Amino acid sequence: MSRALDAIKNDPNRVIIFDTTLRDGEQSPGCAMNLEQKLKIAGILDDLGVDVIEAGFPVASLGDFEAVNEIARNAKNATICGLARAKESDIEAAGKAIKPAKSGRIHTFISTSPLHMKYKLKMSPEEVLEMVKSSITLARSFTDDVEWSAEDGSRTEDDFLCMCVEAAINAGASTINIPDTVGYAIPDEFAAKILMLFERVPNIDKAIISTHCHNDLGMAVANSLAGLVAGARQIECTINGIGERAGNAALEEIVMALRTRHDLMPFTNNIDTTMITKSSRILSSITGFSVQPNKAIVGANAFAHASGIHQDGMLKNSNTYEIMTPESVGLKESKLVMSKHSGRHAFHEKLKELGYELKDSALNDAFIRFKDLADRKKEVFEDDLIALVEDEIFSENNDIQFVSLQIRAGTSGPQVANLCLSVYGAEECMEVEGNGPVDAIFKAIRAICPHPDAILQLYQVHAVTGGTDAQAEVSVRLEEGDRVIIGTASDVDTLVASARAYVNALNKLIAKRSSVNPES
Repeated sequence: MSRALDAIKNDPNRVIIFDTTLRDGEQSPGCAMNLEQKLKIAGILDDLGVDVIEAGFPVASLGDFEAVNEIARNAKNATICGLARAKESDIEAAGKAIKPAKSGRIHTFISTSPLHMKYKLKMSPEEVLEMVKSSITLARSFTDDVEWSAEDGSRTEDDFLCMCVEAAINAGASTINIPDTVGYAIPDEFAAKILMLFERVPNIDKAIISTHCHNDLGMAVANSLAGLVAGARQIECTINGIGERAGNAALEEIVMALRTRHDLMPFTNNIDTTMITKSSRILSSITGFSVQPNKAIVGANAFAHASGIHQDGMLKNSNTYEIMTPESVGLKESKLVMSKHSGRHAFHEKLKELGYELKDSALNDAFIRFKDLADRKKEVFEDDLIALVEDEIFSENNDIQFVSLQIRAGTSGPQVANLCLSVYGAEECMEVEGNGPVDAIFKAIRAICPHPDAILQLYQVHAVTGGTDAQAEVSVRLEEGDRVIIGTASDVDTLVASARAYVNALNKLIAKRSSVNPES
């Protein structure tokens, strides 16, 4: 008896997770893996708790044979499976490849739909039926655990499918797989196909019914779960849903759907869900197939919240907008993405997390500046917030405040800065020409707030974060006698940051003069 049948007999609600990342997943164009990479993925799948690892198609190449054979030799817990067409050479190669495994399976298949039989196989239904029987009989000479698949099962006529399934079970197949090979079915239709088999195949109780659904219409997971509810107890899937064309049912989505909606699908499985994120990322790094940000469960945004309303709800109770915890899939925590959609509450909490506690007026000013920055950037990073808050802290109660700046610049020249500052509460503006826009800005500041003894010794710019929309952080160093003052400021506009940094240094200089000579 196969391990899978034994597990189902002990627990009728047990679901066998059959992973085909190394076989169907590797058939994704550009997704070929070498032996070392396959062994690494197989080890991860074994640790993840996958029941059956379809390690490859042994007859396809010497490399595939060696990979299945080596994985079979190294497997700790999972059943190792090799795929074979209904051909003697295929089945013999699969049988030899899985021989070292503690638990080995041969998965043999043949097309059963009228379309495939006529144009692909060029065989009659009677010939196909005989191939079903003979291929399973041969496979059983290598292992007691044989799975048979009706390729294009979802488009196979019911009468013929029932005949093939009954014959396959009589020949010794302990798992019967009904693939939606081309992703054509919809959930109700696929469930009806599974229910039909349970109603019409007399020996159906002697085998596990399996699903193998493709995602051409985006319904691979939905069809797999519909099949499960209808009576199937094995689901064939892949990490990240990789596979032929639009891919397969995604393991992580299947498993987390079963865990999250246990009220409607009271099934059990052996997967350690805390390893899901790690498994996804390692596969992605090996194959070079990046995961889309909005991918369910493992996408970068799966536990990220940008809306102010959502962030507020998350801060009050995470269940308001999360139906599962990030920890359950191996993440440390949810992510509040600071963007133009973020609210004051989320902004305040993020600052506290970064170690800043601003007073109401300073918080209001910082929030206004944050919203302005967020309007110009897709995402505001922690470093952006730190730079912004540091600016706000330095500017609090300053005698001189930056108000506005307009620049005229280009190759024809001269460059002109139109600068407005608030000086001791009164707004003053000045238009000044310079040798470049930065020179014009600094001359305008000196014209509005004369400080002839202070010399500019350093002007430096660097990006706070990456990307073309990154904030520029500007440092300005003024020296006046033995006083050395450094002013800093950040803004997505380098010239605005330059003006703010100079004003910041000037305010520090005024404060330092006062501390040395309070009456001056």
